[in-house]
Amino acid sequence: MHRLKTRPQFQAAMAGGTVSRTAHFALHRLALDANSTAVASQAAAVAPTGPGSLPHTQGPQALFVVQGVWMGAMVPKRWARRAVTRNTIKRQIYTVGATFEARLPQAAHVVRLRSAFDRKQFLSATSDQLKQAVRAELLQLFGYATRHSGAAVAAPVPPVAEPVTAP
Repeated sequence: MHRLKTRPQFQAAMAGGTVSRTAHFALHRLALDANSTAVASQAAAVAPTGPGSLPHTQGPQALFVVQGVWMGAMVPKRWARRAVTRNTIKRQIYTVGATFEARLPQAAHVVRLRSAFDRKQFLSATSDQLKQAVRAELLQLFGYATRHSGAAVAAPVPPVAEPVTAP
């Protein structure tokens, strides 16, 4: 599993759409086509880099030149004030993501914390109860996404041909 590192990678994955949600997390996915990933890696080898280059004209596929599952974690300060809590949640995201890697489609995934955990319920920033609650929600999030990913990547139904009548 590869980790998302740059802002454009995160933005592209978030633009792909929401696949699954729980009370505190959302999973975003940008499907990566194997053929266009290979083309993007060849284009990246000859494409100019630096201030004059225009990566937005290459599309989001150019950001992910290595094939496979990409994972990113977004835990904003707005929802987890303490750094120790943010790091604990990120570790849980990457650990649970690694266990589901074989079942996830080749895509860029971003797990985003979308609401705060109740500080009255979880007094310590890294309590075992908080870790268990985060892990349970992440298992639910990835479980739903893997169960419904087969329907999302199913082959399209060919259009029905209309009968041709001679005048």
